[in-house]
Amino acid sequence: MAGLLVETGRAALIGSLSLLLAACAAPALRGTGDLGVVIERASGSVQVVDNTHQTSLGRVEGLGDLSHASVVFSRDARYAYVFGRDGAISKVDLLRLILVRRVAQASNSIGGAISSDGKVIAAQNYQPGGVRLFDADSLALLADVPAAPGVNGKPSRVVGLADLPGKRFAYALFDADEIDVMDASDPAHPVVERHPGAGKSPYDGLASMDGRYFLAGLYGEDGLSLLDTWRPDLGVRRVLAGYGRGEQAMPVYKMPHLRGWSLAGDYAFLPAVGHHQVLMADNRSWAQVATVPVLGQPVFVMAEPSGRRVWVNFAFPDNDKVQVIDVPTRAVIATLHPGKAILHMEFTPRGDAVWLSSRDDDKLVVIDTASLKTVRELPARSPSGVFFSWRAGRMGM
Repeated sequence: MAGLLVETGRAALIGSLSLLLAACAAPALRGTGDLGVVIERASGSVQVVDNTHQTSLGRVEGLGDLSHASVVFSRDARYAYVFGRDGAISKVDLLRLILVRRVAQASNSIGGAISSDGKVIAAQNYQPGGVRLFDADSLALLADVPAAPGVNGKPSRVVGLADLPGKRFAYALFDADEIDVMDASDPAHPVVERHPGAGKSPYDGLASMDGRYFLAGLYGEDGLSLLDTWRPDLGVRRVLAGYGRGEQAMPVYKMPHLRGWSLAGDYAFLPAVGHHQVLMADNRSWAQVATVPVLGQPVFVMAEPSGRRVWVNFAFPDNDKVQVIDVPTRAVIATLHPGKAILHMEFTPRGDAVWLSSRDDDKLVVIDTASLKTVRELPARSPSGVFFSWRAGRMGM
């Protein structure tokens, strides 16, 4: 009888230890709504952060060349998909802080998107060109969609890829001067709708937050190309004829990306190319309505979630500064000096704080948007893009 009791006690102890070890191995019980990913471009790593408690949770390494990296999130906001410049897609588990899977799908790529149902990852490629579709769970290849050829006869480089409602994607062809819309309802057999005559060398693209409009910036001429996805029969039309590279008042140190634009209320805010200005345009007619003078050449022009204020960072030599614009008065109300080489900004979901990446100071800077005071600094390795998980529920992000 005593032996039986000993064996029973031993079994219970082993069971308890097993449960304890399993608990230690499991991720902490938590949600993912306040998590984010910071690109550490110099070391090929990402840092996972908690934007509510303003803390770093850990680092995931081995993601390759992140010199021009972007991120999208799974619909449940547990996984981050990191698109590297080397053409790799890396799936990162935000709870376990591990690299789940990495697929080298191209030799040169600058981003991607996730479908509206969260099931398909789309990668846009420079080399070999075209768009490739992957299963979001396994990263298995679903389809390889070639792009129309450019004048050199090779498949065009693809830029500006953005998700649209209805499991669709829009993107621009840099070498073929067109905008394409892909329906990935059947991801193994996607259908592409082509819109040629989009202007000379579209270099980037942006989808409006409702998914209706897709705009492409033009590298080879002034103006923007706009496709109304509700009325594709109207084709591509030119808007903001003064916007672009055609005639520059000064050297352009860094071309602003269209993903650095903002839509706030009835207006779109755009970084002027080659000018110390932020442009305001009506977001239905896309006519320019005003300009706001700023201290340097703007790169990212980002609105707070409320739309009341817009934050601007700058190209060299003014990239140690950030300015804040009041939308109703259309005036700069503050100039901040948060750190050297401010590359990117990201607001918390309801805009109580903004996180800035200071590449040359190897730090992240958290600023309270009400007081405009720095409330926290966190170390980071040459940080660039900052991406929070609230993006999982937004189109075009």
